[in-house]
Amino acid sequence: MEEWFKDWFDEDYSALYAHRDDDEAELAVRVALQIAPALSHGPVLDLACGMGRHLMPMHTHNPLTFGLDLSAHLLSEAPLDLRPWLLRGDMRRLPIKAGTLSGITLWFTPFGYFSEDANRALLRHLSTLLRPGGVLLLDYLNATHLARSLVKEDVLERGGLRVHSHRAIEGQRIVKRMTLTRLDSGASREVMESVRLYTPEELRRLAADTGLEIITERGGYDGASFDPEDSPRWIGFLQFKS
Repeated sequence: MEEWFKDWFDEDYSALYAHRDDDEAELAVRVALQIAPALSHGPVLDLACGMGRHLMPMHTHNPLTFGLDLSAHLLSEAPLDLRPWLLRGDMRRLPIKAGTLSGITLWFTPFGYFSEDANRALLRHLSTLLRPGGVLLLDYLNATHLARSLVKEDVLERGGLRVHSHRAIEGQRIVKRMTLTRLDSGASREVMESVRLYTPEELRRLAADTGLEIITERGGYDGASFDPEDSPRWIGFLQFKS
């Protein structure tokens, strides 16, 4: 399978997603800390932290929170105050000792990038990094809602780019293919995103199979209860019981 994520999270990605809402991230973190107090103390890893949109408020509440991302560009755009707390690396090969973390957060769907076996192995490995009682927050798509509301094609202009997107569910993956055209020069490139589309029930089975117990499920960043039909997100709070 093409490792599309190695080439995509660059300057164009930053320009396209610069509109993401910091207030939404702060609300999501505040709600998460209320639901899972384990995230408010001890070492917590924000995995695939990007520019630190969630890491910044997390680190404010818990100074031992740190982040890891594969993209050197996104890490370079993180706030200066966060730089000492950032690592660059591949989430499949984490430089972290087993049983040392109070929590792990995966915000905004950084799970499902890999093959079925690799996704399962990743979740199993993450569970081994947690202390007993440690919490893994998995912020993921609600597959049912996505399938019903999927916009198959659109064109937008943002950050100096014209973006022509095609979206489709192909087998068990949601695939987004984009043609990016620079408005100033006309230069274009093709990029893609491809994520395994797990249903909530599949995520529950994955969690159970990898030693994690679900504390609660939420359907949005405001902490709303999960509705299988209408919630845009499936946010699972998973606890390692040892």
